[in-house]
Amino acid sequence: MASLSTRQTDDVRTFAARRPLVALGLGGTLEWYDWQIFGLLSAFLGPEFFPNSDPVAATLSALAVFAVGFVFRPLGGVLLGLVADRFGRRRVMLGSVAAMAAATAVIALLPGYRTLGVWAGVILLVCRVVQGISTGVEGPLATAYAVELTAKGREGRAAGVMSVFVNTGILAASLISFATSAAIGGAAMQQWGWRIPMAAGAVLGVVIVYMRRNLPESLNSSKETVPVESNRAVWRGIGKHWLALLAMIFVVGAAQAYNYAWNVGLPSLARSTYKEDSTSVFAITSALGVVLVIGSVLTGILADRKKLSRTFVVTRLLAVPAVFLMLLYAGPGLGGFSAVLLGGGLVLVLNMTLYNVVSTSLLPVPIRATGVGLGYGIGVALFGGTASYLLVWLGRYGAPWMFPAYTAALCLISVALYLAAQRRTGTYCGE
Repeated sequence: MASLSTRQTDDVRTFAARRPLVALGLGGTLEWYDWQIFGLLSAFLGPEFFPNSDPVAATLSALAVFAVGFVFRPLGGVLLGLVADRFGRRRVMLGSVAAMAAATAVIALLPGYRTLGVWAGVILLVCRVVQGISTGVEGPLATAYAVELTAKGREGRAAGVMSVFVNTGILAASLISFATSAAIGGAAMQQWGWRIPMAAGAVLGVVIVYMRRNLPESLNSSKETVPVESNRAVWRGIGKHWLALLAMIFVVGAAQAYNYAWNVGLPSLARSTYKEDSTSVFAITSALGVVLVIGSVLTGILADRKKLSRTFVVTRLLAVPAVFLMLLYAGPGLGGFSAVLLGGGLVLVLNMTLYNVVSTSLLPVPIRATGVGLGYGIGVALFGGTASYLLVWLGRYGAPWMFPAYTAALCLISVALYLAAQRRTGTYCGE
């Protein structure tokens, strides 16, 4: 009878959490849509907002601005994470989406270099800073929040659901870019068509703000979820779990270096360096998005059945050989580009589904928002935001092998630190 009662309670919690999970997940959709669309359109944004005498140099300028947004993620993670741990998750989840949508709307309407001169690039940079701060806590806190709203033993499924929404954002960015480019052509896409996918992201943001207005604070009434009394108490708890924070930086960083290489770096390399047709490139990245969406669900189920920690270690080690697939794309050719992007994507989805819930598992609830926001922000800023720029830059100067070697090293370090943190302070969900 007790077992039945527990199962019924879990079912009630799962049902009650369903609508909030959708509202949370759509925020992830917007976050990744905005970041993916900026990266995908960097070959168009560079010549629009910066001097365009050299298309590759202009693309690198846009990717540098792309990377700057990541630098501000740790700041956003700490500031917004402290608010979430002290005063609750709901208001942070609402404000972060509103700020993202507003910045995207400004980029969609912003005049270019020929009209505003250097101020065009400056305003673009400010928008990226706003997006960086607002998204510093969105991804990790949304996953942590989702885990707190989900029955014990189903954390992997919660991560899978959140990853579906994230990857839907990646897929939507590719699909809308593909549809726009196919409808108006490459020349019009360069001149003004890139603004259409940007505007679509702003509209999505308005919808999500509306949906999030009634988010619950938490469905879990245990003492562990009681907010801490001071910022000092939060930092004291994080200091106690310093090894978990360090592990989190590399768990996130390795996954994001891999992710941005595949979703932004390789497509940028294809268009700016190898001059591939933009419509074809967007079609292939859309196919990758489909792989990521479907794979997220399967990976979440696998993690619950096979144990989260074991699934993470195995899938992270698989990434070590997988990242070297990019060396097969060494010159123009959509066949090679497709094989690399989709082949590596099969391992990418395993890593992208689990990295946030693995990070969440290393910290207790009272300090989780600040901790995951800080660890996520530093990991993404150091290793994710620089990945696409580094990949294109190394390719331009004849050292493409260095990027996969670097990413493989990050993967190995992340596994070692995760296992060490697990032994030192344990895990707090999804064992």
